[in-house]
Amino acid sequence: MSGRGILVAAPRSSSGKTTVTLALMRALRRRGVAVRGAKCGPDYIDPAFHEAATGHPSVNLDSFAMNDALLDATAALAARDAGIVVAEGSMGLHDGIVAGAGRTGANADIAARYGWPVVLVLDVSGAAQSAAAVALGCRAYDPRVRLAGVVLNKVASARHRRLVEDGLRRVGIPILGAIMRDAGLILPERHLGLVQARETSGLEERLDRLGDLAEAGLDLDAILACAGGGVPDAAPGGLPSPPGQRVAVASDAAFSFLYPHMAAGWREAGAELVPFSPLADEAPAEDCDACWLPGGYPELHAGRLAAAGRFLDGLRRFARTRPLHGECGGYMVLGESLEDAEGVGHAMAGLLPVATSYRSRRLHLGYRVATLAADCVLGRAGARLVGHEFHYASETSPPPAEDVALAQVTDAEGAALGRRAGHRVGRVTGSFFHLIAARAA
Repeated sequence: MSGRGILVAAPRSSSGKTTVTLALMRALRRRGVAVRGAKCGPDYIDPAFHEAATGHPSVNLDSFAMNDALLDATAALAARDAGIVVAEGSMGLHDGIVAGAGRTGANADIAARYGWPVVLVLDVSGAAQSAAAVALGCRAYDPRVRLAGVVLNKVASARHRRLVEDGLRRVGIPILGAIMRDAGLILPERHLGLVQARETSGLEERLDRLGDLAEAGLDLDAILACAGGGVPDAAPGGLPSPPGQRVAVASDAAFSFLYPHMAAGWREAGAELVPFSPLADEAPAEDCDACWLPGGYPELHAGRLAAAGRFLDGLRRFARTRPLHGECGGYMVLGESLEDAEGVGHAMAGLLPVATSYRSRRLHLGYRVATLAADCVLGRAGARLVGHEFHYASETSPPPAEDVALAQVTDAEGAALGRRAGHRVGRVTGSFFHLIAARAA
């Protein structure tokens, strides 16, 4: 057993979890603490910020999508050589799907499974003593979870802080620090959340400023003392298997949404990941035996990708003899065309009969449970996969015919979505959902 930790959560989204998490990570790292990160739920942007703050890879922990073996194996990655694991929640502490106990995808499931006490971030803007009632409800709602204390965020003044703290003292909830309201702390965002870590200008300076903030406003000693629980030693083989032994992986500002536990599983199975940059007009290496196009932001770079002749020709050449898979943004690029936000159409690789558009944006969000229609690089026909969709682009081409559909899909609660998902043509496959895990039929 290793991996004492805490889980930074909040009653709702947009409370400041990421700000507090990154501030805490950077401040603890400065102290020489071996801090490691984790993110609850299907988020592929925040772990990259965790890595920048701590100097070590972060992982996703998902109680709905991951079975016990995968969940523990992934948590063990975070706990490896860790003095403390700082896990960041998503949405609200108890928010998830309707499912069996411990399988809702909520942050609380992860806190309960590993015994990590919760540090609750309270956005107190527009509230004073009432913030204590919110914290009290979070503490009482699920008896499996221990609330270690709260961090106050967006405090307006010294008087405001006194009022909030008065309410919390009345109900006996420890206060672990406070952060004053400061618009300069906000990280830049775009349509899928934060601008990627690799694209955020002056990221190191921003993280150092957050570290200063934590040192000034948080009781770091008390937070370290709160850490508890641990991760069981994982049995071998819990992580995902690789699609090949040398896997070409697109990696740049347009393609970066590959879940860390996927890449870690491939490497632990002995596979080599060979990165290439489509935006630099690089093709997948010819000595690779599989190619993976992760999601990202191809809609923001459609013109450059359409003009990247070596990249597109390389994909077509690769697909003649070896498996090639695209997730979300990668799927869009494997299609015939991509319409950008201005309504300009751009020719893509033409390997799948798909046309997509980012002009008329509509949110597609949620877990997907997919049953494969045929054998492919993702598994055997009938295999069940769990993934997640989060995108604003839509398919403008007709739904896939049965003989070229990748899978049938339902939502997390088993409701049919009334359509087939993704395409498969020869050795080429793709879909809008990001694969998280295989699930036994």
